[in-house]
Amino acid sequence: MKFLEYTPLDRINDFLREINLGERTIEGSLEAYSCKHTGTDKRLSLSLENEILDYLGKSSDTDSSPVEFLLSRSSRKTLIYLVLTLYHMYPDYDLSAVKAHQFFTEESWETFKQIFETYMLEVSKEWIEKYGGSSLLETLYKALDEVVNLSECEIYSYNPDSDADPLLEKGAIWSFSFFFYNRKLKRVVSFSFCCLSNLVGDGFLADNLYYEDGEIFDDMDM
Repeated sequence: MKFLEYTPLDRINDFLREINLGERTIEGSLEAYSCKHTGTDKRLSLSLENEILDYLGKSSDTDSSPVEFLLSRSSRKTLIYLVLTLYHMYPDYDLSAVKAHQFFTEESWETFKQIFETYMLEVSKEWIEKYGGSSLLETLYKALDEVVNLSECEIYSYNPDSDADPLLEKGAIWSFSFFFYNRKLKRVVSFSFCCLSNLVGDGFLADNLYYEDGEIFDDMDM
């Protein structure tokens, strides 16, 4: 996978680098990649392919999801590209716990839009205050459309457990990762965004952020 530079993404990345909202900080990142293999990609692709085939060989229910989906070689290649994108996004993180067949879910733009508008509401207000004009979501849509042509894209979300979430190490209150994959262009754009507590001291267990009855969300504008 080769990292691609696009000016439309740079402006959004500069804005989302760190949005301080008092008790919490929102961070976001857009990265574009070509699906052309580089470096160790071929070895990793082979390893992932064998992992998926091993999983299919052990599964007794070929009519279930994701087994049925993975029977297609094209679908397996898609998931391998998504995992390789993760490897390049987080090169220093141990992603050996990532299981392609478990953590990626195909989504729609409407699903993404709903999540974005819910969790990025305050950030969107900051964008309008700073730039005016088009909303952050509209600007994001135009940028993604320019890079990967959204009408031809498959959209996937990454939904890992705690052992495979690179953002959990940072003490994220919540995090989302979406991948916009254009099969024709052989190009992927990842969009990850997360919320970090400014009140949590070093050493506080990240698990507490997720499981203490949602107390930390009480004052959030959702």
